[in-house]
Amino acid sequence: MTSESVIEASPRASTRSGLAELLKLAWPVVLARVGIMTMGFTDAAVVGHQSATQLGYHSIGWAPTSIMLTTVLGLLMGVQVMTARHVGEGRMEAAGGVLRRGLVYALILGAASIAILVVLGAPLMRSVGLPSDLTDGATRAMMVFVWSMPAYFLATVCIYFLEALKKPIPGMIAMWAANVLNLALDLWLVPGHSGFPVVGAVAAGWATFFSRLFLAVSLLAFIVLMPQAKALGIFKRPIDGPDAAREQLRVGYGSGASQFLEIGAFATMTFIAGQLGGLQAAAWATILNVAAMIFMGPLGLSSATAVLVGRAFGARDHDGVTRAGFLGFAVTTVLLAIICVIVGFGANAVARIYTLDPTLLGMIAPALVLSCAFYIPDGLQVVGAQALRARGDVWLPTFFHLASYAVIMVPLAYVLAHDTSLGLQGIVWSVILASFISGALQVGRFAWLAKRPLTPNPAP
Repeated sequence: MTSESVIEASPRASTRSGLAELLKLAWPVVLARVGIMTMGFTDAAVVGHQSATQLGYHSIGWAPTSIMLTTVLGLLMGVQVMTARHVGEGRMEAAGGVLRRGLVYALILGAASIAILVVLGAPLMRSVGLPSDLTDGATRAMMVFVWSMPAYFLATVCIYFLEALKKPIPGMIAMWAANVLNLALDLWLVPGHSGFPVVGAVAAGWATFFSRLFLAVSLLAFIVLMPQAKALGIFKRPIDGPDAAREQLRVGYGSGASQFLEIGAFATMTFIAGQLGGLQAAAWATILNVAAMIFMGPLGLSSATAVLVGRAFGARDHDGVTRAGFLGFAVTTVLLAIICVIVGFGANAVARIYTLDPTLLGMIAPALVLSCAFYIPDGLQVVGAQALRARGDVWLPTFFHLASYAVIMVPLAYVLAHDTSLGLQGIVWSVILASFISGALQVGRFAWLAKRPLTPNPAP
């Protein structure tokens, strides 16, 4: 083999090895993220088969907690990025400090989330113009959902930490064990046959509480009992210094702001659907739940991509950073194209998982087909945003989310839903446009940076 052929083969070999590494890390991460939404899917399906009215309570009651929940998951993203960077730098002993800070953040944020929603949740429900019966039922459900958030935040820190260490399988297993527990509790509690004074959406909230508590305890126990726990510095004070602590927060602030803007926009869409009526709220809840479950695939790929980008960034490997990002984009596109085909041709079957009400089915199935148009750009935008933050570009992805979802999507959804004959489908069209804009901006930014040298590591 000539030297020229060796040089030409090397990039292909690097791409193949990079793809293998991404897929090895990604599949359990994706399954873990799917497990996150499966819990909500299970709740919605069991509640929806009991009552379309209770499904409306569940979806509206979940919306304010989902804003807080998703925002905090973004705020904790610094755990994953900084752990991966320390590993890339060859400083494994500094990883434990990232975990310890993350657990403290999770407890503080959990307590703050409960306080905010207990005080402001009910007034928020009453202020958005929903029918009074929908407001009352949703508020009761929301007041149960809030108590499961601290446990889930702790579990998320553990999952991020293990994924950055390339140990995603324990998190995946714990997540699915929690889902099995949640299903059993839903089937026992939701129909009202348990003997406890709970039923419907409120009962589903309690099932989620105990399932998330199990998830947090099991993951904390696994990490403490890992053979390499001491070598990772888990039982010692952080040794990576104040710069790393500030960078962990900075990454979290950028990611949390993006998550807040995006989920806040989608929660607002739920209220817009609710203004159209209870059945429209239930139909949009189904569309959003399906989309959110599908979104867990690219969300998992975004985490796997961010781990590989972060490690390459820590090692100052420009080609590795670029390769990991574009491989993430390619795998995300292929995965979501397959999902679009499945959902597009199976829309009626998917809708029947949630409800057998003929009126609801007539709303859900065509909107599901239309929603396939935003799956790929929505997936690319989250992978792009996380890849950018892993390579040190924290705040511009947040601005892209602000422009796409808060500035464009929400006003457009209101106009199309209320001022045209599109109704529910108008809401879906607004998501399609916003997703294409955000996806183009995030991926375009990463491609632009790929042509430039890496910025200095802000936490050496």
